[in-house]
Amino acid sequence: MVKVIMGAKGSGKTKKLVDLVIEAVREGNGDVVVIEKDRKLTFDIPYQARLIDAGIYDIGSYEFLKGAICGIHSGNYDITHIFIDNFLKLVHDKSEESLTAFFSWLKGFAEKENIDFVVSVSTDAETAPAILKELAV
Repeated sequence: MVKVIMGAKGSGKTKKLVDLVIEAVREGNGDVVVIEKDRKLTFDIPYQARLIDAGIYDIGSYEFLKGAICGIHSGNYDITHIFIDNFLKLVHDKSEESLTAFFSWLKGFAEKENIDFVVSVSTDAETAPAILKELAV
């Protein structure tokens, strides 16, 4: 399953994501991974969740991000949740076509591997691509 938390900057997306991380850790059914551009969430999320500072890897492209997600999963098949904060800060290409293609891939990957993804995206819900509206919580 893929869920998207959308809203303008400062609208509480990260707080909502952190609450969902805490809930996922509390459930204790598997491993929880949080991917963010830098380590701003170090003291906000429980130590049981694996925090990945994606900024040090200079991800940039959707293909790189797909590879990173696949690599994270291949190193640990016990992952049940992956959270991605500030998604648009990780990729350079902000086009609707690329965004739609990535989220279509992510939906398929999540279903196939039985992983729940929650992604925060700074965008206006009114003008967001259809796929983000479909996945919005």
